[in-house]
Amino acid sequence: MTSLVTASNVSKHYGDVRAVDNVSFEIEKGKIMGLFGPNGAGKTTLLKAVLGLTDCQGQLSVLGLDPFRQRKELMRNICFIADVAVLPRWIKVTQLLDFMESTHPNFTRKRAEELLSQTKVRNDAKVRELSKGMVTQLHLSIITAIDAKLLVLDEPTLGLDIIFRKEFYGNLLNDYFDGERTILITTHQVEEIENLMTDIMFINDGRILLDSSMESLPDTYFELTTAGEDADRARQMGPVYERDVFGKKIMTFEGIDREKLTGLGETHTPSVADLFVAKVKGAAA
Repeated sequence: MTSLVTASNVSKHYGDVRAVDNVSFEIEKGKIMGLFGPNGAGKTTLLKAVLGLTDCQGQLSVLGLDPFRQRKELMRNICFIADVAVLPRWIKVTQLLDFMESTHPNFTRKRAEELLSQTKVRNDAKVRELSKGMVTQLHLSIITAIDAKLLVLDEPTLGLDIIFRKEFYGNLLNDYFDGERTILITTHQVEEIENLMTDIMFINDGRILLDSSMESLPDTYFELTTAGEDADRARQMGPVYERDVFGKKIMTFEGIDREKLTGLGETHTPSVADLFVAKVKGAAA
């Protein structure tokens, strides 16, 4: 596999605040990586470093380039959708397509127009006349029409209703992802993209708590639902996190053979959201 993003001992400090603290990871070609963390965990700073918007300590390579020092060359092959619309509110859709056609060497106007024809976005409309959902559709249509190797999405569906969110991710898979391109997504709506991801990464307090493929999770993590004396015996096996649900104990275990807990309750693979809570709160404990 070819690594599109390689980070080795990357750090970014703001005074005494360690926004990103000595992290190392790789994102391979053709992957959909979900990056999750609480507010203030370091996600945005890490994305800025990947996009070349801030410098950092350590070694960071994106598409074989130093993102901060070679950003102009890098942005020819990266697309980015932020959590807030950055399109000029005064511009018309057709003017925006004109601009993209004249400035971006990898933009295909015909492709963008085909995608927009499937929406209610009019070519003569100004951005300020569009709903938030339409602005997101416009942004995605433009991004999808760019032949880029890496797409970075930072809370791309923030503020959209569930119908628009479902359509957004459906269009993303159908119109953009082809098994060769790579997508990096951050979102607080973990459940909505759980079935889309090939890999996940958890970050908290600037440090990586988990970096794993989705397919390997069941071999490493499981939850046990138990109660009473069985819970006491299970607790001796050292769960990373424990919570109460309707009078029962749900314990999250890492790297332990499930057979060692046979007879102490029901086991199952945790959802990404539940695993995220367990790793963050377990690390804090």
